[in-house]
Amino acid sequence: QVQLVESGGGLVQAGGTLRLSCAASGSIFSLNPMGWYRQAPGKQRELVAVITSGGVTNYADSLKGRFTISRDGAKNTVYLQMNSLKPEDTAVYFCSAARGIVVYWGQGTQVSVSS
Repeated sequence: QVQLVESGGGLVQAGGTLRLSCAASGSIFSLNPMGWYRQAPGKQRELVAVITSGGVTNYADSLKGRFTISRDGAKNTVYLQMNSLKPEDTAVYFCSAARGIVVYWGQGTQVSVSS
């Protein structure tokens, strides 16, 4: 079993920054890729960014340039640096990790951006 624990969410003003962290524990071998998704009220969950164990990244087109994903293999942790936050970034952010066709999810962390 895999446990993913997110942290770093909160309330921030528009233009501010937040850094999310996701620590993986348990049966963590071969977790690849890891990433972040988000779900706003009344909307479907959507991709934010993913990163492979080799450091290859993929971002939602609308977030390129503002968000940066990174991964610390030694700490089994993935990060999401979010800059120039906008009210439309308000959502619950979920960490994900895949092993083959199985995807694990964290409980989510709330990010709220005020205008």
